[in-house]
Amino acid sequence: MASSKQVLLLAAVVAVACLLPSLASARQWVVGDECGWKARFNHTHWANGKTFVVGDTLLFKYRKGKHNVVQVGEEDFATCGHDENHRTRCSGHDVVQLDRPGRMFFICTKHNHCRKGMKLAIDVVVVAPPPPPLSYPFPRTSPPPPPPFGWTFPGTPPPPPRYGWPSTPAPPPPPFD
Repeated sequence: MASSKQVLLLAAVVAVACLLPSLASARQWVVGDECGWKARFNHTHWANGKTFVVGDTLLFKYRKGKHNVVQVGEEDFATCGHDENHRTRCSGHDVVQLDRPGRMFFICTKHNHCRKGMKLAIDVVVVAPPPPPLSYPFPRTSPPPPPPFGWTFPGTPPPPPRYGWPSTPAPPPPPFD
């Protein structure tokens, strides 16, 4: 039987193995691909069909000083508004970590660019955990398979009768008189 330390170690290994695929599969998305973050480009259309996962990052590439990136709520996204509480990124090479599931909204607040389509709405999802293993990880103790018909292993009783035949021979019939 496995000790409690072995069980805990196995549980830790399984937990790490479940987390590694999601960490290894984290992806950096270049917003707009080769077009980058720019006005008169449908960034929300660019996002269609893409699956953004918690742990992924968005890379906004643009000419510094000409644009910016502001993460806003849904209402500000719809109206192209923002307030001083929103963080403004303006390096020209801005990386945004997708650290929670849900809807996320980004706009450019420079020169009325948001109204010209320089905005992005995405849905971020959590990766579903992998299914549990099909079999228990510890070896099972089970009896050996039954021997072939008519054979027995030392120390085992003979197999039950087949086809309804008795297991011991019947006595011979009485003699004819």
